[in-house]
Amino acid sequence: MKTIVTLIGAGSLLAALAMAQPSRYTITDLGTLNGGTFSYASAITNSGLISGHASPPDGSWHATLWQKGRIRDIGTPGLVRGANTEAFGVNERGQVSGEAETSIPDPNGEDFCGFKALGIPTAGTTCVPFLWQNGMMTRLPTLGGPNGSASMINNAGEVVGYAESTKRDPACGAPQVFQFKPVVWANGKIQELPTFPGDLEGVAIGNNDAGQVAGSSGSCTAFNPNSQVYLVPSHALLWRNGKATDLGNLGGTGTFFGNFACAVNNQGQVVGQSDLRGDTTSHAFLWQNGVMTDLGTFPGDFASLAFGISERGLVVGASVDPNFNFRAVLWEQGKPVDLNALIPANSGLYLQLAESINARGEIIGFAQTSTGETHAFLAAPRDGQVGSESLAPTAQFVSSPVALSESGRKLLQRRLRLGQLGAKLGGPR
Repeated sequence: MKTIVTLIGAGSLLAALAMAQPSRYTITDLGTLNGGTFSYASAITNSGLISGHASPPDGSWHATLWQKGRIRDIGTPGLVRGANTEAFGVNERGQVSGEAETSIPDPNGEDFCGFKALGIPTAGTTCVPFLWQNGMMTRLPTLGGPNGSASMINNAGEVVGYAESTKRDPACGAPQVFQFKPVVWANGKIQELPTFPGDLEGVAIGNNDAGQVAGSSGSCTAFNPNSQVYLVPSHALLWRNGKATDLGNLGGTGTFFGNFACAVNNQGQVVGQSDLRGDTTSHAFLWQNGVMTDLGTFPGDFASLAFGISERGLVVGASVDPNFNFRAVLWEQGKPVDLNALIPANSGLYLQLAESINARGEIIGFAQTSTGETHAFLAAPRDGQVGSESLAPTAQFVSSPVALSESGRKLLQRRLRLGQLGAKLGGPR
């Protein structure tokens, strides 16, 4: 883990940046595993624990935990010595949730977690949800099917995600075979959550300490090796006491990025994204008190996505330009600001997606380095908090998003596998 404080050489992707006045955030490159070229941060707790995954030199993906400036590989040897693991959630107790390959061949040839399609070294084995604690990774149960995935975990140790049942759905196509349902794991036991009436599949993505769960449901679709698609996410949902509430939409049916809720804070505010009428673009939304608000995009961009929300209602995500390049964005009081305008001009990183924000205003996600590598980052407010007066850009910065690297493209395919991306990440509209 290394904090970038020197200006990288001329001719790099950051050479266009002017020397900045005092920035709003300090920026830290969270580094990689053992000289690898890739890392990704998924969630951050209020105390600063960060979950994610990183690639060692062999190209596999290992679940990681960052604590007090150090990266720890918690994915080795994984479950029954499977090749790949990913960590998505972490809580204040140091418990981590995610998905892991096993050494057991998938009986139906499914690529449920998508490692094969992404070109990650894999043996084509089953992929299952896990809970990591006290140095041990434990497999969580499914609904009877061979595969599943755990997303976030709250401070009570409740894990949310999705899991396969033993029921087949012809709409899934090959090799996707079984229906998958949104679920909650508590004390190692699994509970299926209801989907919107008529929807056979669904996923749970985020949860809060009150046990509220955010996610989506829709219909299964044939596996697409480019887009990682299994679900057409038609309905953004919030589950309270096991009952699903449809949050509505911004006019679209969910065939672009999709209609889904990604995160819910302890105040019950929900963020996610919804397709607009015509399903040719998607916007980030904030839902509260029964009302969905369109958060819009950064000026000149055509789409946006929201992935995290703090207890104060600060929202983080990404805004997308017409060439499908991404910039990390922070929304405060409904106004989007490019995070690249709030960091030192000589940071050596271009922030492409903000994934999570904690109560202290610390933000994590992924960025592109001057050499085109994808690295996890931590952006920390210089004054210890972020207020409205601090969000004005203080220096010139890269006003157009930097083109995605191959690793960044794969990450976005991975992160957005709930929507119908098709070949959209491959080039201009």
